[in-house]
Amino acid sequence: MVTSDTPSQPRLICKDFSPEIREHRNRKVQSDLVIVGGGLAGACAAIAAAREGLQVALVQDRPVLGGNASSEVRLWILGATSHMGNNNRWSREGGIIGEFLEENCFRNPEGNPLMVDALLLEMVTNEPNIQLFLNTSVYQVTKSADDELESCIGFCSQNSTEYNFFAPCFMDASGDGVIAFLAGAAFRMGAELRDEFGEKMAPPDSYGHLLGHSLYFYSKDTGRPVEFHAPAFASREIPEIARHRPIDLKDFGCRLWWVEYGGRRDTIHDTEEIKWELWKVVYGIWDYIKNSGKFPEADTHTLEWVGTIPGKRESRRFEGLYMMRQQDIVERRAFDDVIAHGGWALDLHPADGLYSKLPGCNQWHAKGVYGIPLRSFLSRDIRNLVFAGRIISTSHVAFGSTRVMATCGCGAQAVATAVAMACRDNVGIRDLMEKDRLAALQQKLIETGQFLPGIPWSGGRNLENSADWEVSSALELKSIPSGDEWIELTESIALILPLRSGPIPEFRLSFRAAESSQIRLRLRRSDRPGEFTPEITVAELSSDLDKGEHSINWRPDFVPQQDGYYFLTVDACPGVSIRASDNHSSGLLTVYNGIHKAVGNLGIQDPGEDIGVDRFEFWCPRRRPHPQLPHLECSDPVYVMGVDELRNGYTRPWGTPGCWVADPEDPTPCLTLRWEKPVKLRGMVLFFDADFDNAMESVLWGHPDRIAPTCVREFRVEDGKGNVLAHETDNHRSRVEVGWSEICQSDELRLYLKHPSRKSPASLFHLSCF
Repeated sequence: MVTSDTPSQPRLICKDFSPEIREHRNRKVQSDLVIVGGGLAGACAAIAAAREGLQVALVQDRPVLGGNASSEVRLWILGATSHMGNNNRWSREGGIIGEFLEENCFRNPEGNPLMVDALLLEMVTNEPNIQLFLNTSVYQVTKSADDELESCIGFCSQNSTEYNFFAPCFMDASGDGVIAFLAGAAFRMGAELRDEFGEKMAPPDSYGHLLGHSLYFYSKDTGRPVEFHAPAFASREIPEIARHRPIDLKDFGCRLWWVEYGGRRDTIHDTEEIKWELWKVVYGIWDYIKNSGKFPEADTHTLEWVGTIPGKRESRRFEGLYMMRQQDIVERRAFDDVIAHGGWALDLHPADGLYSKLPGCNQWHAKGVYGIPLRSFLSRDIRNLVFAGRIISTSHVAFGSTRVMATCGCGAQAVATAVAMACRDNVGIRDLMEKDRLAALQQKLIETGQFLPGIPWSGGRNLENSADWEVSSALELKSIPSGDEWIELTESIALILPLRSGPIPEFRLSFRAAESSQIRLRLRRSDRPGEFTPEITVAELSSDLDKGEHSINWRPDFVPQQDGYYFLTVDACPGVSIRASDNHSSGLLTVYNGIHKAVGNLGIQDPGEDIGVDRFEFWCPRRRPHPQLPHLECSDPVYVMGVDELRNGYTRPWGTPGCWVADPEDPTPCLTLRWEKPVKLRGMVLFFDADFDNAMESVLWGHPDRIAPTCVREFRVEDGKGNVLAHETDNHRSRVEVGWSEICQSDELRLYLKHPSRKSPASLFHLSCF
């Protein structure tokens, strides 16, 4: 990173009057990549590019990083998991955003928004290749050609300095697209008409409305009576609003997402007016809670914090080489140039926000996760400009899904990695669309922890590919041990269970009935490999139960043609319970056909009319510490989670469990790699199970576990002579990169794992040697 001046020294300065107009101090900053916008997307992009060797200037117009995730706004970070309220199993974003969420869960399980600021700042400042410019607003660009940016100019109000940022490549992650707009890039605001892309959720007639802004507040119980005298500007319309909105003392922070306004305004230039209206509403809501007499429990509560800047949802969207649309998301279309994934609902809000009598949002889900192509991040007009965050190239309808922060962070890391690869190869960013370069980019992303639907890690020339692999033991899935608890069948329940091709063994499940009942079991599967919407029933059994405890034996009359996941479902049956297990095992999960109102999930998605979305059932997990698995006995193993699973190229369950799970009785689980002749080894990358099904919301929600029960805490690496190369005792991450002090030359490498607990066997999804 090059700057044009050195820090000034304190000294006495006296200046006489000057008739000339003075100028601010000016600094020139030269880097490889300028990123404008330090929200979650910009921060993830900066870290990714810096780790790939680029000198990065990260320019943020706020005093903290994180944007809507920061303590200034306090929105929780979410993406494909959708509060664990959809059918996107094991879908949480990996890579840098995953690293952050796992660290935040470990160090900040209470969801303190100030810690979110600190952790994100720590991650950025830990990268020596990043130069961070806070409180710096970009207001001008220069161009070296019609289709090429040369620099952007920003001003920092805190040090009265103007910066001129030069680089061969620029990324706009600013939310409103400030440099893309100034550079003349094509953009859109508002909804496209239905005929343009054939989107059935798009309006048939002219429509310019947007998703509005939201402003949140926090309250707390002081334990003594507290009066509240509302400011004069507080809204008096809250009783009318309360007829249509769920005002509740227990809700604060981003649980008040519906405090939204501005969808009929210019969400860029009218932001201050929108914020002022939201301030009126927030103080009006609190006045209503404290002084209407309808909330006597609020007597000891005080207003602790009110946001000072609103959280923006929508403004400009910029046109790239491809514009994603509703069908891409609903149909989960495959893109050759996929570099990221999403899975949030198509989530659109009424333009009138909190003043609307309509529901605060309409969330329509796809049956599984979808891919996002590289082309949607590349400006169609400016050849050295890429997009990140919510401004990427999508229609208004598709934007309803791609706009959420974890999806934005995932995509930002991917396109930043693409920029770094283009710089390394001395080619233009669009040249990465060439097949071999694109494949190399995708493999790099997977290696760094990203998940690309349907694309396994081939490993290329990685050293582990030439080795023979051997494990000391493997879990033969023949039983899920019995626990002391029972799960009431108030909702239908299903065990997501891997089955091998060939005849299915006999299952045995244990039930307890309060009275005579009839129970129905079904074996179901998804229509597509890698997805978790049980659409096709392949076998079924109905059985009568007398009062008391019973076991049901069932051998489904079905022969799977290939290895894969199936749903062993038990229909809801009041008065009947199924015996649970208190064990946790990688690659197994229990889901329920229940209701999750927070994401529009009422057990079944039924649009009622043809709006271009599917009708299907929701099967979702319960959060820990609820029992996770039913007790199950099988006459023979239904699956072996051995070395073949470990080598399938996926770093999470996709189609099959994709992980090696050691036998719980193995005292020292060990994976051994052997080569025909000694190889030089500098380190390895390990992929553990930090539960990619857990949403890990960053604030407010809170998490009972700092570390996933299935995550290996302790491991040791030895060479063939028993020399210890690495030893970790307190791991909590899904992706761990370890190196040793000196290059090791050996024909054998041994990885020893310690079981996370007596009830959670050690597991590993993948490894790579370098």
